[in-house]
Amino acid sequence: MSYSTTFSESATFTITHAKHMAAKVATDLKRIQRFYTKPSDFDISQYEEEVIVLLNNGYLGTVTYGFWRNDAWIEPTLKYTARDLLSGSCEDNDPGRIRPGADITGASFYSYLTYSINWDKLSYAEKETFKKLLPFKRGGAPEPSVKGYFTNDKVYSAGGRALDRAVVRSY
Repeated sequence: MSYSTTFSESATFTITHAKHMAAKVATDLKRIQRFYTKPSDFDISQYEEEVIVLLNNGYLGTVTYGFWRNDAWIEPTLKYTARDLLSGSCEDNDPGRIRPGADITGASFYSYLTYSINWDKLSYAEKETFKKLLPFKRGGAPEPSVKGYFTNDKVYSAGGRALDRAVVRSY
């Protein structure tokens, strides 16, 4: 006689998962603040809230935070890309490892966000209603280029979703 056992796993993404992942983004931003004085505590709290709301609803595509000069991202800049996990789980790294000492002379702190494919499925009215839940209003702008390149270095995950973090590195 033989026996077979089957396991099934499902993950339901909750506001708690969104807060867990957004807290890691906020911690990264606090590290940038420690080394480079920006963004402010108020801005970090606003960015964190935005990530929570967008992640929880499945509308975050990418969000980039960092310094830009001459319309190009420079070090230190972080880009987070949201994705669903096919297997339901993956590693969940600790935040941090922000390089100190980058030359940000003449640069401004900036953030840039794109929405997910789920966002594209919403009607105009649904999008406008949802935007009222966000802590601030974003305007339209072309995405800055990169002086250097992005390289993936961390993954933050919970509840079957992940944020892949990439950092700008200079050539």
